[in-house]
Amino acid sequence: MRRIAKFAAGTALATLVAGAVHAQENSVEVLHWWTSGGEAAALNVLKENLEEQGIAWNDMPVAGGAGTNAMTVLRARVTSGDAPTAVQMLGFDIKEWADLGVVANLNDLAGEEGWAEVVPDALQEFSKYDGQWIAAPVNVHSTNWLWINGEAFDAYGGEEPQNLEELYAMLDAFKEQGLVPLAHGGQPWQDATLWENVVLSVGGIDFYRDAVINLDEEALSSDTMREVFDNMTRLAGYFDENFSGRDWNLASAMVIEGDAGAQQMGDWAKGEFLRADMTPGEDFVCMRFPGTQGDVLFNSDQFVMFEVGEASRDAQLAMASAVMDPGFQVAFNTVKGSVPARTDIEDTEFDACGKKGMAELAEAAENDALAGSLAHGHAQPSSVQEAFFDVITQHLNGQLSTDEALDRLPQAIAAAQ
Repeated sequence: MRRIAKFAAGTALATLVAGAVHAQENSVEVLHWWTSGGEAAALNVLKENLEEQGIAWNDMPVAGGAGTNAMTVLRARVTSGDAPTAVQMLGFDIKEWADLGVVANLNDLAGEEGWAEVVPDALQEFSKYDGQWIAAPVNVHSTNWLWINGEAFDAYGGEEPQNLEELYAMLDAFKEQGLVPLAHGGQPWQDATLWENVVLSVGGIDFYRDAVINLDEEALSSDTMREVFDNMTRLAGYFDENFSGRDWNLASAMVIEGDAGAQQMGDWAKGEFLRADMTPGEDFVCMRFPGTQGDVLFNSDQFVMFEVGEASRDAQLAMASAVMDPGFQVAFNTVKGSVPARTDIEDTEFDACGKKGMAELAEAAENDALAGSLAHGHAQPSSVQEAFFDVITQHLNGQLSTDEALDRLPQAIAAAQ
């Protein structure tokens, strides 16, 4: 497991004191990994909001997907007693840093602005620690999406598949059209993203929670899980022979260019289609992965606030408030492909896929059908996540039979805990 180094109480105290010394009044230092053009432009909206309030923005971008590089930099900064004001963070990384006692309390601000009423409970599991708000959520990505080439979809007949059998019928039709039926990138996190979709499709939200979140041994080795692995084998038959190691955006490009019929991927894939000047509902189709309609698997970017001393407290609170401002959430998420972390925002400025995503998030939150993504750090800490990854990828690549995967999965998880 990629664990954060555990600090002694004295080190943590020194961190807080030093942080107060290094803090600069009326400024925020923000550590993040949003370095692409669109993300940087959206983040600039937040920067301008603060600058209008007389608060200087000290940018600290660290390139690298999923924030691994950023967490390395953060560890060095906190160890030296010079924590940034705010840090972009995901899932169980938030919980691990909160365990160290170096994050700030945002309860008063959250109470004044009513965050609890507009942020889904499932997100609050990561935004709060021991009952106190420590982070401001920026967005919600969901992973159970299917992206379909519009021309291939029209040739098939234009009927969205509602379950796995209907999905296979559509993929067969794409094969007959001479396309790669399902574009896939053979990397462990991509394999796990597809797998968690199949778990949700085959077993439903309750089974997903039992197996993936609660780690129920009976569920992990059940007939339902056997059906999951059998479907993964069947889906792999629709990949092209060069899928191993392919980056996700290259799989998206196969669908965009008409070389493949469909791709299963989170809603960040939409940005690739939009950058290719494609229109949702015309040039491409966005739909929930068949069999998961009504359910949402999510991951959420959040800005975690660190203890930096009273000198920077007002600026820090102003930043947290600005992150939760509906205007910023709209400006950022229309570019990012995600949807706002607040469920009270109008969908006027969002495209057809964005409107769909917002409505389905609100519905899932209302119906208790919202659950954290395993593949993207919101279902298990990294040690357990890696145990899942190992079994899922070995099975998908034919190194484990379904029987062997059913035996190995609970064993690997038990060893990782």
